[in-house]
Amino acid sequence: MALVLIPLVSFGQNRVQTYINQQMKTDSLLINAVVGILAVDGNGREIASWNPDMPLLTASTMKTITTGLGYEILGPDYRFSTRIAYDGRIENGTLHGNLYIVGGADPTLGSRDTIAVPIDTVFNVWARAVQKAGIRRINGRIVGDDRIFEEENIPSGWSYGNIGYDYGTGSSGLSFCENLTYFEIEAGEEIGDPVRITPVGPYSPYMTYINEATTGPKGDGDNTEYYASSITPIGKFVGTYGIDAKPRTLVQSNKYGPATCASEFAAFLKKRGVGCKGITDVRQMAYDGAVPAQKDLVYIAETFSPELRRIVKVTNTISNNFFAETIFKMVGKTLLERKNGEPCMNVSYSQARRIIEEYLKDRGVSTYGYTQDDGSGLSRQNYVSPRFFTRFYAMMAQSPDFKEYLSSFPGPGRPGTLKTVLAKADPDLKKTIYAKSGSLSSVRCYAGYVDSDRGLLRFAILVNNYDCPTSKVQPKIEGFLEELAKYGAKQ
Repeated sequence: MALVLIPLVSFGQNRVQTYINQQMKTDSLLINAVVGILAVDGNGREIASWNPDMPLLTASTMKTITTGLGYEILGPDYRFSTRIAYDGRIENGTLHGNLYIVGGADPTLGSRDTIAVPIDTVFNVWARAVQKAGIRRINGRIVGDDRIFEEENIPSGWSYGNIGYDYGTGSSGLSFCENLTYFEIEAGEEIGDPVRITPVGPYSPYMTYINEATTGPKGDGDNTEYYASSITPIGKFVGTYGIDAKPRTLVQSNKYGPATCASEFAAFLKKRGVGCKGITDVRQMAYDGAVPAQKDLVYIAETFSPELRRIVKVTNTISNNFFAETIFKMVGKTLLERKNGEPCMNVSYSQARRIIEEYLKDRGVSTYGYTQDDGSGLSRQNYVSPRFFTRFYAMMAQSPDFKEYLSSFPGPGRPGTLKTVLAKADPDLKKTIYAKSGSLSSVRCYAGYVDSDRGLLRFAILVNNYDCPTSKVQPKIEGFLEELAKYGAKQ
């Protein structure tokens, strides 16, 4: 009797679903992982799926939601501001009071990114305003004022191990240099000698640094680690640095942005002959007594960040966590102010989360399968389903600013985090993919659009909890991206 061979794939399946069924669901590397996939066309019709409604860790694909909200709520022309003000009185060139740097959460203030206005340019504007106000001496302090946001160094969902490093820098109402501190590190003369670690500006005047790192053997490389507490002004270096390792620059987080900004501007003014009695921030002032309300200050200058469109481009292209956290909180603040009809101060993450979810529901976007804990995706309390991603992307596709939003997404072969993805694929296919990547330990994700011959496709692929190196999972994920692009090209 002849055997009848039944094909594994039904005639109704397309190449993308076939790839998922035959290449991913059967892969031993993914059997113990949790995978969520959904791809839909411009009308919302399903192209391919695997656990599409399962909320999973997003990693940095969350930034596409945050930046989309930024476009919708703040607008691409939005610019963060910073103002200079004083209290007290000015007599004979002396300010008998304090000078305030009133933060509007500008994430680019003092940043080394190329989009940022050079800090000397900003400081010069502030210094000229001080001079024009008739201030030649400050018989008080320069105060960093970050009151528009709650004093939260990091979101509650970030792990302790993240908070010392450059990617684990929290936002604040007045930030400086992306709230980063730089250190020069160099090995000692002999194995076992202390490693030389020197902080270089800007750094917080509040911080004390403990160096327990030692010089390691030849070939040891950089095995130093940095630990910082979220509640004490202490940073600690431990580990080893190889004796033959070249000197390099370390970049760590700084949770005292307001004081750092005040300190740097005080030094700038001093060089121009305007002295003061020291620096502080409004949180520290509150311990000593009353802090004047912002509305009662006398304002003498205001400077602005680049437009939001440029900040979003950087956020998505290089996956800047700090920019994303700032956008998330400012979106929350703006929505709260619209709802309440008055300015809101000390806006917290919890307030931002609630009002953003309320906004999405009002826009008709179901929030089933959506839990956003932070703006960047670093938190392991972010849980979003592939279906929510495609719903959100559908909303964004209707935005008058959609083309700009889409252009902020990296893509294979283009500058950004996807530059090396699909290295050997057809260049014409690669240019149709606009996607954000995301990575955490045992988490690899991509989400975005394929701008194809079949129209605008929306997709998300979230892979969690695999027990092998990411390099072994990556080819199967890239295979999905390539098959989706081929489907869009009608190949």
